[in-house]
Amino acid sequence: MTVTRPHPSHTLATSPERQAFVLLRTVFTVAPIAFGLDKFFGLLTDWEAYLAPWINDLVPGSAHTAMLLVGVVEIAAGLVVAVRPKFGGYLVALWLLGIIVNLVTLGDYYDVALRDFGLFVAALALARLASSPAASADGPMA
Repeated sequence: MTVTRPHPSHTLATSPERQAFVLLRTVFTVAPIAFGLDKFFGLLTDWEAYLAPWINDLVPGSAHTAMLLVGVVEIAAGLVVAVRPKFGGYLVALWLLGIIVNLVTLGDYYDVALRDFGLFVAALALARLASSPAASADGPMA
């Protein structure tokens, strides 16, 4: 009886690690870009309501101006994840940590802060997976 084994690259491409990496890289590329763009259009929510007053006092201009700056940073973070997921995962994790601190010190939106903590952990998982062989199965830059 002859046993045929799949080509090693085929096995890696369909591995759970590879699938998890691609899923996380896709989500952490698309979501920050989408949320960043919405800072300019305001279709999803009133983003300024999520800004703690002490942070608003740190940035020049209005809360609206601060949210536009946040939008630019989020779009950039999503693009970084797309091309350099190892660095981008840590960048998004750090950004999410800042959002969590903002929400907790705002004294409201604890449910959103908890959700963002889950995203923070997922962004760290992306960064770690980007260091694994699963990240280079189809040649993306890690």
